[in-house]
Amino acid sequence: MSPPPPAVDIEFPVAADKLKKYHDSLATVASVRGIIGPREVPRLWERHILNCVAVAELMPEDASVVDIGSGAGLPGIPLAIVRPDLKITLVESALRRTTYLSEVVQELGLENVTVLRGRAESKDVAAVAGNSDVITSRAVAPLGRLAEWSLPLLRSGGHMLAMKGDSVAEEVERDAALVKKFGGRNAKVTEVAPSYVEEPTFIIDIAKK
Repeated sequence: MSPPPPAVDIEFPVAADKLKKYHDSLATVASVRGIIGPREVPRLWERHILNCVAVAELMPEDASVVDIGSGAGLPGIPLAIVRPDLKITLVESALRRTTYLSEVVQELGLENVTVLRGRAESKDVAAVAGNSDVITSRAVAPLGRLAEWSLPLLRSGGHMLAMKGDSVAEEVERDAALVKKFGGRNAKVTEVAPSYVEEPTFIIDIAKK
């Protein structure tokens, strides 16, 4: 397992140790439990952790953030590590994943993170995580479905930030009507390309009316 790229140590010196521990947990515990596929282990830094860190620059200060379909904690845990001012709720429906997330949060001492088991569209999740500033997601569902799940959890003027692949522009055009139906507006594609990632990260940014 390779250490963090030097840029992480330079730009996030306080967070670097926790990012490394999280990487090692993904590469071992999460891989063994089937939460991360074994093929992903060699590229955890570049493909998973660091592109999630890149999203941090889009977050307003002291924001309440809900990461839906959090899975192994991406992007929620890297965001919590590099932005301790954020209050982050990880929403995941699978028991084995929420068990892992709770273990990681405790091991890393992330006091700004809450793990919530449930579906994003459920009343239970809305009761706990509703009226948030930002909703994040990564490789969870098509944009229209994400809008249906995410936008009701946002306060008016809050933002839904969906991490997507190269086809982001096509997805925005295809699901524009659904985004509008669920209260979204001004959908735009934001490209984040800090020095510590080789490939840019594409974010669909949608504001709630």
